[in-house]
Formats: sequence, C-alpha cells, structure tokens
Amino acid sequence: MDYANPDGLVSTEWLERHLGEPGVRVVDASYWMKSMQRNAREEFLDCRIPGAVYFDIDEISDHDSDIPHMLPKPEAFAEAVGRLGLGDGHRVVVYDGVGGGSAAARVWWMFRMYGHKDVAVLAGGFPKWLREQRVVDDLPPSAPVPAVFTPRFVPSFLRELDDVAAAMKTHGEQIVDGRKPERFHGVAPDADPNVRQGHIPGSLNLPVAELVDPRELTLLPADAMRERFEKAGVDLGKPVVNTCGEGITCCLLTLGLYLLGKTDVANYDGSWSEWAAHEELPVETG
Repeated sequence: MDYANPDGLVSTEWLERHLGEPGVRVVDASYWMKSMQRNAREEFLDCRIPGAVYFDIDEISDHDSDIPHMLPKPEAFAEAVGRLGLGDGHRVVVYDGVGGGSAAARVWWMFRMYGHKDVAVLAGGFPKWLREQRVVDDLPPSAPVPAVFTPRFVPSFLRELDDVAAAMKTHGEQIVDGRKPERFHGVAPDADPNVRQGHIPGSLNLPVAELVDPRELTLLPADAMRERFEKAGVDLGKPVVNTCGEGITCCLLTLGLYLLGKTDVANYDGSWSEWAAHEELPVETG
C-alpha cells in the first residue's frame, strides 16, 4: 500500500499467524448506533477472533460528561484496559464489525492518546476475517489476565471546544468533518435529531466512507487516499483537526492521515454533539 506509516494497520494474514503469541493482544471494538438495534457485546460473545477481549466504547469513557463516549481520564483508561489484559509492552490489534473500521480507529486513537504506540487496526476488520473463513471462537471467553498499563497523555492529539472555536476564526488548523454529506450540509438529522443541523463554519467535508475500498473492505492505498483528502480541499502540508458526529468516525480520518505520514493531526473529541449544543456558537448549512 506504500504507506509512510504502515504500522497503523495489520493484515488478516499477519494476525492469524501471530494469534496466541505472548505479546499480542486482540481487541474487538465493535460499536453500533442505537438505531441499528444490534448488541455489539452479545455479538462478540457469539463469535469473535480467538483470544479477543471486548472494548466497550461507551463504558470506557468519561461518565462525568454529558457528551457521549468522551475520552476517559488517564487513570480510568489505564484501569479499564488493564482489566482487559492490555498493558505495557503488548502489541494491541483492534478490529470491529465494519470494513474500514471507524470504531477500531477510535480505540487505536485512544491508545495512542495515552502514549501506547504499539497499536494497529486490523485491515478489513471482522467482515474481511469472516469472508476469508479464518478461525473464529464461539465458546464462552476466558477472563483476561489483568495487566499494567501506564498512561502517558499526548496533548497534541486532542482538541477541545475552545481550540476548535479559535481554529475556526484564525484558520490556523483545518477542520475536517467525516460525516455524510447530507448531515454535514444540514439537510438530514444528525445522530441526535434534537441538536442543530449543519457544520462548523469553514470546515471541510470528507465522508469517511470515501477512504474505504468497498470491495476489499480495507482503507485505500496511499495514492488514492491522498487524492481523496486533496479533492476534499485538505492541504496535507498544514495542521488538521478532525471532527464528526460523536467523535468516533473521525478517528478513521486520523488513521488515514497517520498512514500517509502526517503527524500534525488531532481529534475534536466533543465533535458535533458538543458544538451544536452550544447555541452561542455559529453553525453553517449548505
């Protein structure tokens, strides 16, 4: 794929070869919107990659915030992943139930947010794994052996409301929105139909689905991915802040930019759920 940072992904072939090795940990980060009426945890219990543990994005979040699945505090994250057997020195491989893997990318970003660089997303996720008829486990999972995770917060990977409001005014950072066009332009309700519709003024729209090859279920090769960003108006020579509806899908933009070798990239964790809730902040449609 000629990525500048290929370590952000591992192939299904690689993972199957390394399953069960002492330093390798597999994480199922599948997440479904409520409207889909699917239970990711139950699906994990029914069928999963052998040895995988389930990472609940809603559970491992900041429960003091009114905004859904916000990044938890460092100590809370460390405790939660440690209980899952994920710790220092482990090679963490994350997958989810969708080709492309926005939820997996979210967990990838969270680990990197807390200084764990040895983490990758499974290219093609569980759909590709199943399509290739690779080994699965449907027996009750064993309890993970607890591990020690040492969080090392990386502030440059995160932007908050005031940071994004400043970037909107100064244009010091490009704001890239990964939602579907109809939600970005305000012609269709967002994940929460009660919030205002539209987007942050001046932001660019690159729907995350455009980064995924629908036949292969994997992220596009480097040249094609670079073309998608540039076509959306993104200057790859300038800093980027990614946003979306609830801070999950935009992580796939962040992963894509990481694969291309771009380091000056952050996520707006509150995303549209937070921005739209502040009536004093401007909203753009069309």
